[in-house]
Amino acid sequence: MEESHKSGFVNIIGNPNVGKSTLMNAFVGEKLSIITSKAQTTRHRILGIVNGDDFQVVLSDTPGIIKPAYELQSSMMNFVKSAFEDADVLLYMVEIGEKALKDEKFFEKIKSSKIPVLLLLNKIDTSDQDALETQIEFWQDLLPEVEVHPISALEKFNVKEVFERILELLPEAPAYYPKDQITDKPERFFVNESVREKILMYYKKEIPYSVEIETEEFFEDAEIIRIRSVIMVERDSQKGIIIGHKGAALKRVGVAARKDLEKFFGKQVHIELYVKVNKNWRSNPGQLKRFGYKQG
Repeated sequence: MEESHKSGFVNIIGNPNVGKSTLMNAFVGEKLSIITSKAQTTRHRILGIVNGDDFQVVLSDTPGIIKPAYELQSSMMNFVKSAFEDADVLLYMVEIGEKALKDEKFFEKIKSSKIPVLLLLNKIDTSDQDALETQIEFWQDLLPEVEVHPISALEKFNVKEVFERILELLPEAPAYYPKDQITDKPERFFVNESVREKILMYYKKEIPYSVEIETEEFFEDAEIIRIRSVIMVERDSQKGIIIGHKGAALKRVGVAARKDLEKFFGKQVHIELYVKVNKNWRSNPGQLKRFGYKQG
């Protein structure tokens, strides 16, 4: 008799800065999603795949839910909409003090969901017991059909227990992806995201949100990976800020990204960064499609 095998899609949604990427990385055991303290760090829908002998969990980290202000943000919200369509289990992440999603339509979808929903009350390491109990009661009253699980994604508190609950809820099915695969994204995607993460960390105000990365070259041999990536900005003034005095700011980004990528790929990396102006790319449907945002 054949052993049973569970497989399914587990999609993570929530407001910006709630810790979705931290949770997915904790589940997968690899840094697939970039993490910074700034909102809108995640722009794409990123899959992380966790394999066992008798299961495959396909996790999906989506952009934080916002009310779109321009075309790029509308495209980002399309990734969130798609997360409702193919999920076998939905993880709705909130943190202590939150009361609802920033978009009421998404909240209504959760309330009427026909699939299992786990509400993960994150960052409980920053709270006391009374506040935690009040929050659990609030969410159980608001969403009586939903399971509430207090967690700390950063400290990995209750993360293993949530993962075991996910396995219980998944349908029996064969694996969707090869068992040695941990993501659906190509190498160049992780180069782009690593560079963008450093820009989010090192630059202020509008600069990080005006930036897109395109890796034009990725050559790998036995000893080293050689990479050439272009940082796109919307205005000439932003180009100067990214480069910095005598190129110091750009060099800082390159050094930090190289260190992360060497850890990720497990070998030596040489990365060259260039900066180009691509005017108003965030509002240009053609450019957004080129960078993988437009859907449908």
